[in-house]
Amino acid sequence: MRTTSPARLRRSTLLAASFVTAAALTLGACGGSDDDGDKKGSAIVDVSAAPGSQKAATVLDQPFTKPDLVLTDTAGKKFDLRERTAGKPTLVYFGYTNCPDVCPLTMSNIAIAAKKLPAAERAKLQVVFVTTDPKRDTPKALGSWLKGQDPDFIGLTGDFDSIQAGARQLGISVEPAHKDKNGKTVSTHGTQVVAFSPKTDKGYVLYGEQATADDYTKDLPKLVEGRKP
Repeated sequence: MRTTSPARLRRSTLLAASFVTAAALTLGACGGSDDDGDKKGSAIVDVSAAPGSQKAATVLDQPFTKPDLVLTDTAGKKFDLRERTAGKPTLVYFGYTNCPDVCPLTMSNIAIAAKKLPAAERAKLQVVFVTTDPKRDTPKALGSWLKGQDPDFIGLTGDFDSIQAGARQLGISVEPAHKDKNGKTVSTHGTQVVAFSPKTDKGYVLYGEQATADDYTKDLPKLVEGRKP
């Protein structure tokens, strides 16, 4: 973790609870690396955080507006994100099914936690996985992959430009799929999970890839109610 100047914090769109001392949280991206070993398109998001804080969740002072995204679900039907998740606790993640590490681990962690919720609370929770690799992640491919994670998870695919624009509304970097130096097709994207409140429909909590199944297990009951973790 590194220190962040006051000027930089003022420019940040992700200001968490105010503290006298602030730090920047770097959120990585999964995908390919260039020839120098640096990841392309890595998303760096500044947030203020308590020094030494070990909490996985960052509560935002300036919550995100839910992206205006109309895509295609795994049944091949139109899915309006704002309309279909209005008034529901919702987790949104951008990733792709061919991801070798972060994406499946993130979905698995959330799935483990979701299964521990009481049935009534589980029925309210919406977990939305938006592909960053729509050329390969067809509705059928996306549905098959998510079934192995949690059949209740919602998978969305569609036009890449729309997906990228939706991610940007949440401060998430998404780059077009490309070939890495080994000739493998990869999709580079930010690894944040954004939690939206059922009370306001605003994205008020942010999780990075370091969040564990235990973290989600502890926080989901509060997120379902729209409370701060």
